[in-house]
Amino acid sequence: MALLALAACSPERTVESWRVLGDMAAAGGPSHLKTITPPPSRAAVAYRIDGRDYLGDLYRPGDESDAALVLVPGAVPEGKDDPRLVAFANTLARARFTVLVPEIANLRTLRIRPTDVRHIADAVRYLTEAREAGRVSGPIGLAAISYAAGPAVLAALQPRVREDMRFLVAVGGYYDVEAVVAFFTTGGYREGPEQPWQHGTPNAYGKWLFVRANAERMRDPRDRVLLTSMAERKLRDLDAGIADLTSKLGPEGSSVQALLANTDPAAVPALIAALPPAIRTDMAALDVKRHDLSNLSAQLILIHGRDDAIIPYSESMALAVAAPPGQTALYVVDNLAHVKLGPGGILDGLRLWRAVYRLLEERDAGWP
Repeated sequence: MALLALAACSPERTVESWRVLGDMAAAGGPSHLKTITPPPSRAAVAYRIDGRDYLGDLYRPGDESDAALVLVPGAVPEGKDDPRLVAFANTLARARFTVLVPEIANLRTLRIRPTDVRHIADAVRYLTEAREAGRVSGPIGLAAISYAAGPAVLAALQPRVREDMRFLVAVGGYYDVEAVVAFFTTGGYREGPEQPWQHGTPNAYGKWLFVRANAERMRDPRDRVLLTSMAERKLRDLDAGIADLTSKLGPEGSSVQALLANTDPAAVPALIAALPPAIRTDMAALDVKRHDLSNLSAQLILIHGRDDAIIPYSESMALAVAAPPGQTALYVVDNLAHVKLGPGGILDGLRLWRAVYRLLEERDAGWP
């Protein structure tokens, strides 16, 4: 079957896809792609959309560009300057993409907020305007990593983005907020609504990132201080005790603690319903499951690792099912460690090669 798939592919794009994948795996180190392509350029850019001002980095290929995309980092303190993201952007530029990496302050502070949707949508609009002005060419797409994938999908639904965006790549993304919370608090996940629960290891680090990101949503200042202190203590040492702090929590803070202490994934929806309104409002706004995806026009390229300890691979499966028929290519691999390429076997390599090949197909599709 694999040989038949290879036989149906463009020989030139087949070779290029392996080279691009090899450069991704090299993570900034030596690779064959680097020896045969000129170095990309990276420049700071400032842009304005409807009176809103933004900053970002623009990567340009050393030779001709055939497409453009917005690359959105996950929630990491380094943001657009994260070395892994910089390496990925350079790989895409060597593959003849012009790449815009927007500066999103929330992601640097490990927060995901509904305002990020507009930020991402405006970055796509900037590339659209640049194409209209002749500064970039070819189809326009969007690539997002981890928790940023949800806002990216919602940005792709925006009317002024939907018509001009051809493809969306999501690596380790999510679909259902409740399912993600169930996973990082209890380790529970399932491959469909009617499927039995499966159990992995709860992500303790993710739990405390969630607390730190949402402590400011508490109406009681005392709860804000206590939850922040709890999160900071746990993020420094996951084995640290916090009983002295939890005993002082008020009703809202206690509702957060109840969610964290829960071990039953089936109880998560009720525990989320008991959270403070501000947290629930943000979660609902960022919940892709609550949005109608029938108007999504972008082709989806979804990549997820079965070994993902942050967001379960079942989330990309759910997103693929919810998308319009025929618009999704899903690649689930065994070793991806959330968003980092691992030493996978032959089948992993073939699946990731197919994902890269699919992306290059979108690059080469042209624009009317």
